[in-house]
Amino acid sequence: LKKLVFKGEPAAFVLELPPYRLPTLKNIALHVWEKVKGFLVKAGTLILAMSVLLWFLQTFGVENGAFGMVSNAEYSILGAIGSFLAPVFVPLGFGTWQAAVALLSGLIAKEMVVSSMSMFYGFSVTASGAAIAAALGGTFQSPLAAYSFLVFVLLYVPCVAAVSTIRKEMNSVKWTLASIGWQLCAAWLGSFLVYQIGSLFLR
Repeated sequence: LKKLVFKGEPAAFVLELPPYRLPTLKNIALHVWEKVKGFLVKAGTLILAMSVLLWFLQTFGVENGAFGMVSNAEYSILGAIGSFLAPVFVPLGFGTWQAAVALLSGLIAKEMVVSSMSMFYGFSVTASGAAIAAALGGTFQSPLAAYSFLVFVLLYVPCVAAVSTIRKEMNSVKWTLASIGWQLCAAWLGSFLVYQIGSLFLR
């Protein structure tokens, strides 16, 4: 590249650094308040609204031929959506409605994946590893399937707040949707490769 593209003498690069000073208590307080205020506005609007919507979808549905509050989350609106999406995750090793719904709830915040699983299977988030493994045995038939699920959670859309930030920064619905689609495809492909390749060695 130096002989073909960057021929000639290199241009001088000058970077002026500001003087370093100890931060004042006032500046620290203002900086902390800006961050806290931003989180409160975000949590009090978008995250709260999405949490209320998720609660409604998990609580109401059609059970015994009538619409209303359901006793089992499987019959809720969110459970129906999860059952519809579950076949997409079968090649990844976790094709159950509980896993699909947990991933949907994770769009609000990734931490909600764990809390959704604990709600569906009735274990405490502070339970022992053996108790959690026994409870999740219906969704994850093997440790490899659980690892594949974790890879998907790692790679797919971060959360609603991140998506709203992408929309704000890009100022384009098209590019925001393209970003969501790219992340979902990358997560599905990565999880698929982990499960399928891992199955070849763990048979």
